[in-house]
Amino acid sequence: MNPNILVVEDEDALATLLQYNLEKEGFQVSLAGDGEEALIQVDERLPDLVLLDWMLPKVSGVEVCRRLRQRSETRNLPIIMLTARGEESDRIRGLDTGADDYVVKPFSMTELAARIRAVLRRLRPGLAEDVVRCGDIVVDRVAHRVKRSGQEIHLGPTEFRLLDYLIQNPGRVFSREQLLDAVWGSDVYVEARTVDVHVGRLRKALNVGATADPIRTVRSAGYSLDEGR
Repeated sequence: MNPNILVVEDEDALATLLQYNLEKEGFQVSLAGDGEEALIQVDERLPDLVLLDWMLPKVSGVEVCRRLRQRSETRNLPIIMLTARGEESDRIRGLDTGADDYVVKPFSMTELAARIRAVLRRLRPGLAEDVVRCGDIVVDRVAHRVKRSGQEIHLGPTEFRLLDYLIQNPGRVFSREQLLDAVWGSDVYVEARTVDVHVGRLRKALNVGATADPIRTVRSAGYSLDEGR
């Protein structure tokens, strides 16, 4: 699954340019035009990285970064600040607020994509790897193969995408709505009950011959993939 980048930029032309070029680089891209909308979008669907403009309407980029760092569920969310401010004091302020990197306008798209990949490799290594492990579960993204305790597990495409998303954040509880957006996409209408059906199929496939169920159901909250269960 390609990493999802939330681009928070109030200049429409630049936002469109960023979306076009980042999608060419293989990323999924969502757009937010101001800081308030960015915070709402993060609540609805947690991105893999936020590309955050410094100067934004309603809520500034620095304040968005500060708020995300204060919340446990977004404390480790990768954030790159994007700004015209080039003074050292501004860069230090942005990094002190919690940004993981800082890119000054104007910049090349090649450099920006390289910075994004570097941050993802450092903070979300599972997104940069072809093979991801959680406990005794191994997911090979290139071959689309899954093994548990060395035994091959046969999954349908939806169950594979579901597992691939859950394994990126072991132990984190995702709501049905978050899983719907991540696995099926926000443009597709699917009932939340569908998530339960596919989680059931995934659970059944993973638990063949196993002693512990790796998928945890949290009542009224959602599901998580727990290492060592």
